[in-house]
Amino acid sequence: MSVSQITPTLFLSGADAPLNHALVSRKGITLIVNATLNHVCPVYPGVECLRVPISDLPSARLGDHFDRVAERIHSNRTGGTLVHCAAGMSRSPALVIAYLMRYRGVTLCRAHAWVQESRPYVRLNAGFWAQLLEFEKRLYGKNTVKVAAPMPPVKPPLSPWTQRSPPLLPRSPLLSSLSQAKKLKKGVSRKTKYPGGL
Repeated sequence: MSVSQITPTLFLSGADAPLNHALVSRKGITLIVNATLNHVCPVYPGVECLRVPISDLPSARLGDHFDRVAERIHSNRTGGTLVHCAAGMSRSPALVIAYLMRYRGVTLCRAHAWVQESRPYVRLNAGFWAQLLEFEKRLYGKNTVKVAAPMPPVKPPLSPWTQRSPPLLPRSPLLSSLSQAKKLKKGVSRKTKYPGGL
């Protein structure tokens, strides 16, 4: 169970951490942001759960929740906030990055570095990157991150058979004998001079 501390009161994790009541209590968590489709929100006294039912697909509209989640994290004055998804690698980090941009006044580049310092295995999907770029542009009027164009698909290397014509197969002994017989027959039918005047 891996819980990453982003700020003194903001934590990021996968789906297992919120199920550990002792951990939630020890960290002073009073708000859990659940960014999954299937994981249930645990019910603990004094702990609120905010659901963001979204899949981890590039086509999922996580950006539609950036403002609402950032506002709720910012307004949680009673304790800490734990933002989680299934693995803590894509959805929940994207929500935390959006919060940092909006309420901590940092760029997307800085917010991503901040989160990755605490949780090195963060891997946002391409769709969430695009939505964070839109969010940054809306907040600051420009982008500080450039997303590289996707690489063209790699073509598999050509096999030796497709690079050049196939090698000639050795002749079978039967074909070689027949070929030799034909050559001899042709040679006999022609006038051939033999030494000794046959």
